[in-house]
Amino acid sequence: MTVPADHPLVAAVKPLVDAMGAELLGPDRAQADDVVLAWEGEDVVAVRLPQLSESLDHILAALERRHGMPLSELDRRAKQAVVRSLEARGAFSVRHGVETVASALGVSRFTVYNYLNRESASKEG
Repeated sequence: MTVPADHPLVAAVKPLVDAMGAELLGPDRAQADDVVLAWEGEDVVAVRLPQLSESLDHILAALERRHGMPLSELDRRAKQAVVRSLEARGAFSVRHGVETVASALGVSRFTVYNYLNRESASKEG
């Protein structure tokens, strides 16, 4: 079975699935870790979620598109905002998350930790 592109459920979830870097599949192709979505009692589509490391890469690419330039070309304030956004989305709970973000921003791991610590200090004060 293929994904019914004209089904209202598919149309409703597709932007979210694309934003997450997930994949739509026919429900008959669903594996144990996939999420099967039903409409009026009938399985319509399965969503295959990306691995966490793939999600971080997808989020970084989306941030580059949003800023209209490579993240490494952003000014310091914009890079700090990116780090805050990524922290809110759990990016630093992913193995090698700090290293991946530092590389994308063109800064050192130490700088990313400084941005994170600065944000934590401002929340406490």
